[in-house]
Amino acid sequence: MERHKIIPASYLLLFRNDKILLSRRFNTGYEDGNYSVPAGHVEQGETFTGCLIREAKEEIGVIIKPKDLKVTHVMCRNSGTKENNERIDVFFVVTKWTGNIENKEPHKCEDISWFDIDNLPNNIIPYIRDAINNTKNEIFYSEKGW
Repeated sequence: MERHKIIPASYLLLFRNDKILLSRRFNTGYEDGNYSVPAGHVEQGETFTGCLIREAKEEIGVIIKPKDLKVTHVMCRNSGTKENNERIDVFFVVTKWTGNIENKEPHKCEDISWFDIDNLPNNIIPYIRDAINNTKNEIFYSEKGW
């Protein structure tokens, strides 16, 4: 019997003062035109922290040290797609990094901007909004899409 497969992903909640960094997806085929946060799928043989450090450098050009990552929310999620993908999403808060934030993937991202944590854009991916709000309200775990 084949084992149950869950897709793991890491998400970066980058805060500065009362603002969070969001990126608007473009030309990816998934949630294009909507805001998300820097993120990526954990590759085989990679940890959640290793994934996030890699994605931060690839997507926005910053270097993050493992000691500066703090897990603030875990979401068990059914993506609701036709494939019915089940996922474990781990959200990390980072307030310290090295380098200047820049859009390193303009072919997949058409905007990177800081948004007031209490005034997120309407076109943010719903589960991302939930994770940000859960982090803000110190809710460590949630389930979505079941």
